[in-house]
Amino acid sequence: MLTIQNRAEAEELLRAKKLFIFDMDGTIYLGGNPFDFAVRFIARLRESGRRVLFFTNNASHDPVFYMEKLTRLGFAPTPEEICTSGNVTAAFLTRKRAGKRVYLMGTPELWRQFERYGIPMVNGPDGRLTDPSSPEPDIVVTSFDTGLTYEKLTLACDFIRHGAEYLCTHPDFNCPTETGFIPDSGAIAAAVTASTGVTPVYFGKPYRETAEMIAEITGETKDRMMIFGDRLYTDIATGKKHGISAALVLTGETTVADVERASEEERPDLLLPSLAEADELLFSGN
Repeated sequence: MLTIQNRAEAEELLRAKKLFIFDMDGTIYLGGNPFDFAVRFIARLRESGRRVLFFTNNASHDPVFYMEKLTRLGFAPTPEEICTSGNVTAAFLTRKRAGKRVYLMGTPELWRQFERYGIPMVNGPDGRLTDPSSPEPDIVVTSFDTGLTYEKLTLACDFIRHGAEYLCTHPDFNCPTETGFIPDSGAIAAAVTASTGVTPVYFGKPYRETAEMIAEITGETKDRMMIFGDRLYTDIATGKKHGISAALVLTGETTVADVERASEEERPDLLLPSLAEADELLFSGN
């Protein structure tokens, strides 16, 4: 594992990359507060001819939301630079489960995203069944749901007990905010699993479908990619499991103590206090 102290090796690692993949919350901003050094670093990457992809496991919002937010925070994204775990899950449903009826426990934005993909939904954006007398869904999808109710949780568990396939957009347990952490998709899935005994098939980071989609939409080989994030079990694991260099920043969920406790296979290729140090390593001589 390289750090800022391994300057020559860290610079060499960064300079070999063409596509820079960024987690969002905890990595380039916290809630509604951008990291100025992240704005500067990403602008310099584009100016130098390198490519940028913003990827978040947070499926509570759709790419339109992130386009507007990243623009407002100063990151100047293009639509092609934004991808979420919701995109990966919806693509799987349309390609591998075409025509299957879905019950979604998620936000109205994610529901509308699924609807745009043409996925048959048994519930409306509020989580309520559109026709309680119709057949039960083939698939239950749970996600980060800021409007979670006991009624939604009960319906999801009942459908899974009755044989519905169980999918989850992403495994993150906590979502960082300006005031601390709030329960995320993985925490909600843990409650469903505790009740039903069924573990979902997960999407988003660190799963294979995400790595494959990034390669497909960018056309870049994995050895030319680097992923930056603040979580070992999602961002860094995406790289370590799928041949993508991974850099951990300490501006979000993970601490130095967490890294020290991790096995060698789970540690990042590069450990930095923030993206400010990545900027300094890559562009200090320019």
